[in-house]
Amino acid sequence: MKCPFCSADDTQVIDSRVNDQGDSIRRRRRCAVCDKRFTTYETAELHLPQVVKQNGTREEFNLEKLRSSFTRALHKRPVPTEYVDRAIEHIVQKILSKGEREIMTRALGEVVMQELKAMDKVAYIRFASVYRSFQDVDDFNNVIRDLD
Repeated sequence: MKCPFCSADDTQVIDSRVNDQGDSIRRRRRCAVCDKRFTTYETAELHLPQVVKQNGTREEFNLEKLRSSFTRALHKRPVPTEYVDRAIEHIVQKILSKGEREIMTRALGEVVMQELKAMDKVAYIRFASVYRSFQDVDDFNNVIRDLD
């Protein structure tokens, strides 16, 4: 690591500490040339796959869109924000564990529905009605029967 003060390549790690969450490392360094100290942080760089839409277009995975889907489905439902955060973490972990470069919107929608089904039945039905493009009351009845 280059020294930010004198640009020398010769720096030494004095101290390393893992943060409380365990997902980054803080390193104190000292430059062997100018003897100044500085801090660096090391974190894992994770790349979420691209989302392939039904029309074939691709876009970057967007956590805000995912959160927005949960927010709409859970509108005025008694579900704490922590549950939504946990569900989003589960979804991201499932996607990352597959190691794929792309994910179809259909597959992503199914994973969201699984999380909503476990979290809140009304939100699950709301999301399913839009996601599966319900046409009439029979579609709602079928989903409700499947919940039992």
